[in-house]
Amino acid sequence: MNVGEADGGRMTIAVLGPGGVGGLIAGVLARSGADVVLVARESTARTIAERGLSVHSVMFGDFNARVRARARLRLRPDKSIAVLVVATKAAGLHSALERIEVEPDLVLPLLNGLDHITALRERFDPDTVLASTIRVEADRPEPGVIVHTSRFLLIDMATHSELALPRMQALADLLTAAEIPVRVTLPVSPRSEAQVMWSKLVRLNALACTTSAYDKLLGEIRSTPELRADLVATIEEACAVGRAEGAEDVDPQTALGELELAHDTLGSSMQRDIAAGRPPELDAIPGAILRAGARHDLRCPTIERLAVTIAARAGIPAPILAG
Repeated sequence: MNVGEADGGRMTIAVLGPGGVGGLIAGVLARSGADVVLVARESTARTIAERGLSVHSVMFGDFNARVRARARLRLRPDKSIAVLVVATKAAGLHSALERIEVEPDLVLPLLNGLDHITALRERFDPDTVLASTIRVEADRPEPGVIVHTSRFLLIDMATHSELALPRMQALADLLTAAEIPVRVTLPVSPRSEAQVMWSKLVRLNALACTTSAYDKLLGEIRSTPELRADLVATIEEACAVGRAEGAEDVDPQTALGELELAHDTLGSSMQRDIAAGRPPELDAIPGAILRAGARHDLRCPTIERLAVTIAARAGIPAPILAG
């Protein structure tokens, strides 16, 4: 494997966005011995450079990881970037990318939604940008502090490019060695990419929309008939759109089954953002489904209704609705 190796053969991994997702991945990789550099705002980068990353995880335990942190990622003559992990919020992606002044060998996006894939393939070589998702329950209560509250963790990845396949498999090996569960979807094709993206989105959207619209945790959503009906309807509507987009194997029963197995106190990052007064990812999650549905003349009435309710709760405009 020759994927931007540096420092005696170690792959150099840059992580853009040290929030709950990026901070957890960076910390666990650094603990395993990987060469990691975090890219963040100047104040956050300074805090992490001074104190390290303090990780509190029900899966990995409590530990402090010492990682390099930078406000900008610039090319050095003696070092290339094997992988850029992009773990920002969707709304902050474009401004965050201004901090990246290198061309990585591979890009692993771990954002919610769909539209960021197109944006990243416009910014970098399209063959280097994977279709990928992460399923995790993690938060960053303060800069440099990561709280991982569930033992469920999985990174899914796929590619449309044969050129990217060896690099993707090398990355999967590195993550596995760090005890981060990974699933590689084959064959190499746009259909595999669609499957990876929509398999998460149909479940995430249902959880985010119902918990955020009603400000209740999953257990109460499941046990209240009218709320459960909305949960099921959002899954069914999103699956119909996903199949039209090429994810032919997305199945409502599979997504519902995953949510049936989740613990009663599961909430969503969108729900937490609203509670904290932060802008929720309304445009990135239900908005992406509604726009995709409009491309296929598919209406999603339950998702539309819940998105309008969430926008009102958060005091923000509703996402663009299907026409």
